[in-house]
Amino acid sequence: MAAENNSLDPYEFIHSSLNPDGTLARDPEAFVTTPPDISKDIPINPANNTWARVFLPKQPPPNKLPLLLYFHGGGFVIGSPDLANFHEFCSNIATELPVILVSAGYRLAPEHRLPAAYDDGMEALRWVKTVQDDWLRDNADYSNCFIMGSSAGGNLAYHVGLRAAQETDHLSPLKIKGLILHQPYLGGVRRTESELRIVNDPFFPMAVSDLMWELCLPVDADRDHPYCNPTAGFGVLEKMKQLGWRVLVTGCDGDPMIDRQMELAKMMEKKGIKVVGRFGEGEYHGFEIIDSSKAKPLHLVLLNFISNSI
Repeated sequence: MAAENNSLDPYEFIHSSLNPDGTLARDPEAFVTTPPDISKDIPINPANNTWARVFLPKQPPPNKLPLLLYFHGGGFVIGSPDLANFHEFCSNIATELPVILVSAGYRLAPEHRLPAAYDDGMEALRWVKTVQDDWLRDNADYSNCFIMGSSAGGNLAYHVGLRAAQETDHLSPLKIKGLILHQPYLGGVRRTESELRIVNDPFFPMAVSDLMWELCLPVDADRDHPYCNPTAGFGVLEKMKQLGWRVLVTGCDGDPMIDRQMELAKMMEKKGIKVVGRFGEGEYHGFEIIDSSKAKPLHLVLLNFISNSI
């Protein structure tokens, strides 16, 4: 096991600094954004400054397409739907897959600690079914809805799924068919083997993960809080099983969180959830977002998962 690099400044790594009042100063030059192209931006809750970027296929679809609600990553402290990497990732999915994709933003920590992001995720789900928008109304099949997220967004998608399963009667006409947890961001008090083995991962070192959990979890919560470590409790999964949802969990063995992602998949399987695990060799946390040329295999996995869930 590697010795942890104590010289790393995790704030510098995320191009941010902590203000005296506990808020985060994020370097705007480090976070390149992209304007809409085959997409458009729609407000969700102006009071919270939350909004969504809706992506359409390049060619008008002959029939209505499955609706994919997506949440970006960033450890709950950085990121937005228009961040260049997330925009490109979503744009490519909308180009390669027959889906209508809605990339929804959420409030960030430490200004808004969890469960604020989960609250915003549920608000986005309710907003999708009520917003009067012709792109969604004319092209999205609300009876085939999937909730997806990458990294922190994968964590968010899981917790939104737990909530949504309890109120499906109030989400009509939306009918959720499954969750897609793309390299979900998870943690715990004790380091796993993969966290110890890849503690100095150049793409997502554990010191940075530790900082993000410190900034986003409720004050005084440790990392066995269910928001961080779903396997420690808070697993009300029976309703999800009854609804027949399928769950896709992806990961790779170059990601420090691979052990936790596999453990989450096993926990859901034991509860009777239909889980599809896609765990590859090599690569690193967020590789399909950082390098779009590596996302083609994921597109095929998503296509098969969605097609087999409808």
